[in-house]
Amino acid sequence: MNTFALNQQRPLDVICLGRAGVDLYAREPNQSFNQVSGFERFVGGSPANIAAALAKQGSKVGFISCVSDDGLGDYVSDYLISLGIDVSGIQVDSSGTRTSLAVTEMRPNCPEVVIYRNNAADLALQPQHINEAYIASASVLLVSGTALSTSPSREATLVAMDHARRHGTKVVLDIDYRAYSWESPEASAIYYNIAAALADVVIGNREEFDVLEYLFDKGNQDDDKTAARLLSDTTQLVIIKYGEKGCRAFQKEGSVQQAIFPVEAKKPFGAGDAFAGNLIHALLNQYSLNDALAMGAAAAAINVSGASCSEAMPSTSELFDFMQTYGYQPVREEHHG
Repeated sequence: MNTFALNQQRPLDVICLGRAGVDLYAREPNQSFNQVSGFERFVGGSPANIAAALAKQGSKVGFISCVSDDGLGDYVSDYLISLGIDVSGIQVDSSGTRTSLAVTEMRPNCPEVVIYRNNAADLALQPQHINEAYIASASVLLVSGTALSTSPSREATLVAMDHARRHGTKVVLDIDYRAYSWESPEASAIYYNIAAALADVVIGNREEFDVLEYLFDKGNQDDDKTAARLLSDTTQLVIIKYGEKGCRAFQKEGSVQQAIFPVEAKKPFGAGDAFAGNLIHALLNQYSLNDALAMGAAAAAINVSGASCSEAMPSTSELFDFMQTYGYQPVREEHHG
């Protein structure tokens, strides 16, 4: 069954909500910060990476966030525009907040990543910034869980999700847990559960679902139990990621598993964003859940073998060429509307 088998055509396929920042990647691989000659600049942040993944596959994408009123904020917005992403939902904040910055080593295992998110601009998003008609103009709203970590972004995100529910816009919650963004494990569990109850799709790794279950089922490692609880409400699809062991997707009818496409990785980050973006694009374009999972896994493999996150998102031809080398050919389902 295709979760996103929608009957209506809307101006936008997906609106992504959450942080968009700047990534500085070390120029030389497998070197420490004090050994590299410098850094290459890219746009990053999980929702921005997902938006890039969707846009490079041809989806019509919008973005909701706040960026700082400076050169880094301009750089982020201009890059998204260059991909054809609608940025009318991006607010420019002049209150002194700053667009987030990540500085990273380029190692396949355990690279050091230094994050600057003090007074982060994206967390200044306010409920009044959320345009109900804009949310209604999209088939899907993709929400990053980090946007729930503090006010006023928390309330703005819940307002957007509520608008989506009332207008038939499917909601995808990417748990995207970053412990440093939250005041306590209890707070993250409370707000992730509120958001999950508004979501059609919930995506995360096992550790992130542990955060979601922190208050009422702490220590649970039974994925079937986790999925069954979520699927008893609004949620139609739960995806639990296991890194190198692939992922498992749960629906009320049962579950399916997807392995990774083995490659030589240059970095560990970016894979989850490539997976989410390509999965959503595939579901919107009438591929089966099995093929959508495979397309997401293939995009993740391509991304980790690249030298950035946003720029390493594959085009449709790059994705299909890669999958063909592994003997996999996705096929669109016939859609009768």
